[in-house]
Amino acid sequence: MEASTVNEGFFTEARSLFEEIVAWLGSDVVCGLEHEQLEKNLFVNGNELLRRLLQGYLDLRSDDEIEGDCQGADGETRTHKRFQERKLTTRFGTVIVRRIGYGQRKIVSLKPLDAELNLPIEQYSYGIRERVATEVALNGFNETVEAIKKTTAAQVPKRQVEELARRSASDFDSFYKHRQADPKQSNQLEKTGEIIVISADGKGVILRTEDLRPQTQKRALLNHKKLDKRLTKGEKRNSKRMATVASVYTIARFIRTPEQIIDPEKSCVDKRPKPENKRVWASLVKEPELVISDAFDEALHRDPNKQKHWVALVDGNKTQLNLLKKFSRQHHINLTIVLDIIHVIEYLWKAAFVFYDNTSKSAESWVSQRLLSILQGKSSLVASLMRRSATLQQLSSQERLNVDKCANYLLNNKAYLKYDCYLNAGYPIATGVIEGACRHLIKDRMDITGARWSLTGAEAVLRLRSLHISGDWYEYWRFHLRQEYERNHLPLYFDAVPLMKRVTQARCSITPLSLPMLV
Repeated sequence: MEASTVNEGFFTEARSLFEEIVAWLGSDVVCGLEHEQLEKNLFVNGNELLRRLLQGYLDLRSDDEIEGDCQGADGETRTHKRFQERKLTTRFGTVIVRRIGYGQRKIVSLKPLDAELNLPIEQYSYGIRERVATEVALNGFNETVEAIKKTTAAQVPKRQVEELARRSASDFDSFYKHRQADPKQSNQLEKTGEIIVISADGKGVILRTEDLRPQTQKRALLNHKKLDKRLTKGEKRNSKRMATVASVYTIARFIRTPEQIIDPEKSCVDKRPKPENKRVWASLVKEPELVISDAFDEALHRDPNKQKHWVALVDGNKTQLNLLKKFSRQHHINLTIVLDIIHVIEYLWKAAFVFYDNTSKSAESWVSQRLLSILQGKSSLVASLMRRSATLQQLSSQERLNVDKCANYLLNNKAYLKYDCYLNAGYPIATGVIEGACRHLIKDRMDITGARWSLTGAEAVLRLRSLHISGDWYEYWRFHLRQEYERNHLPLYFDAVPLMKRVTQARCSITPLSLPMLV
């Protein structure tokens, strides 16, 4: 008798439901239904059909399981055998996994079939975990609970959603370290653009008081607000913890002139190159030093022989500048630090409004003229002339405050304002990538009105969102499943091969379906 005939009995319930669905679709009852009602009915029954198919397969695997010796990593052979059951909540509903448990008095029992199937330690399947992780990366925890309820046959409470999200993100650092150790990947990335860019920034996330950094937490506990609904003048929230955001990418040279930056009509016809293999991420848990260290590791993975031109885009933050210099010296890298031109323009506009009205065309002309001079490498001259203008107009210290701030900004960062050299070398001069990362990673997702995050929950969301934005989700998830197998099953067995050959060779052989893989 063929194996397929023997196995049919395990799928009787699934086949019965399938025939019921087909009969229902061909009955007179369905004739008057609109497509939306058909769709809902088929969704519910379709999930139940898939659940029965999965249950049938698990029953088949249980029936195939062959009793034998089972030796654990502790060297002890388990001689007591009995069938045990566990629930597994999947996208299609809850199924029961029945398998042999091998035990012995006062030692941990083992279930080899759990290892063969790579079952998770909790009730929820990896399929549910992946759906939760994807939803959490895009929406809030409450929205994820509703999305799972509406789009699957499972229900996952909010607390379990948060726990599944944390577990889903647990291999974030290990994944990138593993990838950076792969020489094949490094060889592929070396063929990208000749400029490698590192950028970092900071963005605050509102956390629960117990998860704030010690100094912020102390201020928050001492803070007594005058009003319950809003802050009054001079009051601060003291509720944010700064996340360090980093990005690394490669890009081709794009040579321009200062005049082409100022006047779009003079812009060259060459198509602006796009960042390649862009990776962005953020962390609330790690200190800025560790995040920037990780950024250098990622960059070295892309350029292990240090043959590319290294550029760091900054906004003038002293901590970031010091760390960038520290790691460039440590890795013997000739790093060119470029101050983001957008931040310079913001300072110029604030200074312009000291001399002109907010709506004045003269203010726009004033900014354009000085920006052109800065792009030509004359930032110190611009700083001195604007101060001289404020002095000649006899402005008070308060009136000229933004002029002095702008001048100080230009003078303090003049080493990073050599835009004439940067443009001629084809380097990027704006931090659009990192600004976009701050917006997409944190502001759009974390800055929800009234939300106060836990530190672990927020960190998990940042990691999951980073993986999606960087385009690494699919590769990461396969890595995560391998890590789960090695954590939960592999260490339990003496020979480190938990499959134990307990399934007959005939039924173990897998013939791929000719149908495309459904996602």
